[in-house]
Amino acid sequence: MPETSPAIALAEDMTEERTLLSDRIRNALTDEIAHGSLPAGTQLDEQQLADRFGASRTPVREALRQLAVSGLVEMRPRRGVVVTRMTPERVMDMFEAMAEIEAMCVRLAAFRMTPLERSHLLRLHRQSAALVEAGDVDAYDAFNLEFHETLYRATHNSFLAEQAIATRTRLNAFRRTQLRQGNRIVHSREEHDGVMAAIAEGDGDLAARRMRAHMLNAASALDQYIADHSGSAD
Repeated sequence: MPETSPAIALAEDMTEERTLLSDRIRNALTDEIAHGSLPAGTQLDEQQLADRFGASRTPVREALRQLAVSGLVEMRPRRGVVVTRMTPERVMDMFEAMAEIEAMCVRLAAFRMTPLERSHLLRLHRQSAALVEAGDVDAYDAFNLEFHETLYRATHNSFLAEQAIATRTRLNAFRRTQLRQGNRIVHSREEHDGVMAAIAEGDGDLAARRMRAHMLNAASALDQYIADHSGSAD
């Protein structure tokens, strides 16, 4: 195979660095929106954010684009980027819908996943123990995304997997934020453990019930997190 030129390698490194920076900016803004220090209607200026995070406007623009996909901000003509008004009721409705989709996915996956897919899922689950022990929310959030998307693919129903990913994308920011509530990261892994046990037993219905409970517990954790931090915006 031909060697990668220094110019291409440098460009790839710069792209990866911008991606990591945009993720950090997105995560920071997500937390601030969730607990109210950036309330609905707040205008987000690219240059101000770039100055704040010591970044160029490119990673800031990408972070804002990702927030828009999640529904946390809106791109408005002549007003730029504005924090969306997202009611607690709307968020809970989204979690409820996601709980049913996830339950359906894991029930099918329990019956349809291949031995290789089961092995990959189990390996992910085992590796997550170290993330929980370290209390690394960002790393656990990345793992959590891969864990759940592995389950979606294991349904071997491409349409269902697409719908699950699309719905999850709208909830990604909130699913990350709920991990900051108390010992939620510990409980999240324990709930995954219960789902994995049901899958190992080939009990799709039990796996579905546990996954539904897992999602509703996440919704409750988010609700409590917002309640606990709502005073910080005053």
